[in-house]
Amino acid sequence: MSEKLQLQPSIVFDCFAEVNKVPRPSKKEDKMIAFLKSFGEGLGLETKVDETGNVCISKPATPGYEDRKTIILQSHMDMVCEKNKDVTFDFENDAIQTYVDGDWLKAKGTTLGADDGIGVAMEMAILKSNDIEHGPIECVFTRDEETGLTGAVGMKSDFMHGDYLINLDSEDEGQLYVSCAGGVRTTATYDFPTSEVPSDYFTFQITIKGLTGGHSGDDINKKRANANKLLVRFLVNEMQKFDLRLIDIQSGGLHNAIPREGHAVCAVPAAEKQTLEADLKAFEAAVKDEFATTEKNVHIAIAEQPCQKVGMEPAAMRRMLLSLHAVHNGVYAMSQDIDWLVETSTNLASIRKEGDKVVVTTSQRSSVASACQNMASIIRAAFELGGADVLTNEGYPGWKLNPNSDIVRIAKESYERLFGKEPKILAIHAGLECGLFSEKYPKLDMVSFGPTLRGVHSPDERLLIPTVQMVWDHLLDILKHA
Repeated sequence: MSEKLQLQPSIVFDCFAEVNKVPRPSKKEDKMIAFLKSFGEGLGLETKVDETGNVCISKPATPGYEDRKTIILQSHMDMVCEKNKDVTFDFENDAIQTYVDGDWLKAKGTTLGADDGIGVAMEMAILKSNDIEHGPIECVFTRDEETGLTGAVGMKSDFMHGDYLINLDSEDEGQLYVSCAGGVRTTATYDFPTSEVPSDYFTFQITIKGLTGGHSGDDINKKRANANKLLVRFLVNEMQKFDLRLIDIQSGGLHNAIPREGHAVCAVPAAEKQTLEADLKAFEAAVKDEFATTEKNVHIAIAEQPCQKVGMEPAAMRRMLLSLHAVHNGVYAMSQDIDWLVETSTNLASIRKEGDKVVVTTSQRSSVASACQNMASIIRAAFELGGADVLTNEGYPGWKLNPNSDIVRIAKESYERLFGKEPKILAIHAGLECGLFSEKYPKLDMVSFGPTLRGVHSPDERLLIPTVQMVWDHLLDILKHA
C-alpha cells in the first residue's frame, strides 16, 4: 500500500504535517501560538489568545444545527522533546521528520509529536472543512501540558463557553476515558561537597542505554526498567565493595517520562579495575534476565575516562546513593474498585549534577488525592533521610467520574452505531487537563479519546495510521448527533 493511500483521512494528515513543521517544545510554544492564530484568522474565524498563551478558534454551526449545544474540542499544542543520543536535532528550530513503517507513522530518531499533535491536526481539519455537519464549535489549544499543565492552570473561567468538551489526548482507539489521575512533582536537591580523588584511581564512565522508556503514567505498569534505578543500583553495589568516588551523574530526562538512558563518571582504586569490569558484566546479565520480556535492547558498558582530581565527598555520596536506592519507583497501589487500574505510582525521572548540587526530579500520580499526598510523603522521607532539601509542588487535580454524563452516552452510542461494538469506558492513570477544567468549569460535561499511540514521550513514539480514520469518523458522527 502506498504512503498516500495509508495516510487517510488526508485532510487530517495534511494538517499534522503542517503542525510538525512548527517547533513546539513545552514552555517554548510561541511559534505554535502564532501559527494557530494565523490559521484561525486566515479562515475568517473568531480567534483569541489568552494571557497564558492558550488559543481558541470558534466556528459557527452549519445551517440547521444552530440550536445544538456548543462542543469544545481540546488538544495541547506542546510536545515532549526526546531524541536518541546519536541523532542531531534542534527541537526549537527543526521540523519533525516522519516516515511510514507498515501501519505506523514514526519519526526519525525523535519523538513524533502525535501526543498531542494529532489532536491539534483533527481540530484544524474540522475548522478547515466545509462539508461536515455540526453545531457551534470551539477549538481550544492549550500550551505547556507536558511540563506542568500551565496552560490549563492559567486559563480563566470565561475563556471557554461550551456545554460539552471532547479532549483529544488519549492514546487507545476504542477507549473512552471518563476519569484521570491527579499528580504532583517532588524535587530533591543534594549538596555535592568535594574531596580529592587519589591519583592512582581508575576513572570510568558507566552508561546505561537502550531501555524502552515511555509515559510515566500510562506505561508505569508495563514492567519496564528505569535507567536511574539501575544506575544507582550498580553504584551502590560497587560502593559497598570498595572506595567508589562519584564525579558526575547525568541520568534520565523529563519528569513525565520513564528514563531510558543515563551515565555516571566515577573512580575506583586502579587495582579494582578488573573486579569492576567483571561486576559490570554480571550486572548487565542480571538486568537482561530480570527484564527479559520488556527490555530486549538494554546495554550497559563502562569506558575509561581521563583522571579527575575531585569527586563527591565519600560520606555525602554514600548518604545520597543509599537514599536514591531506597526511593520507590513504579506502581505503589492498584485501585480498590477496578482490578486493572493503577491507583498510585511514582517515577524517579532524573538525577543530574548541576554545579555543586545534584537535582533529582520525581512525579507521583494517584486517582485518590490523599494517596497521592502519601506517595509524595514517602518519597520525601527517603530524600530527607539522605540529607536532601525537598520540594513538592501543588500539582494538578484528578478528574472525577460523572456517572450521568450525556457526552459519554452520545460518544458510546455513536461508536456502537459506526463500528458495531461497544467501546471500553475507562479511567486513565495519567494526568489530563480535564481535571483542571472540572475545577474551573464544574458544569462542563467531558470525555477523552484519540487514535492509538505507542512509545509516547520517547523516540519510539508511533501512531497507528488506521485508527486515525476511525477516530475521525467517530468525531464527525458525534458532532452531527450531539
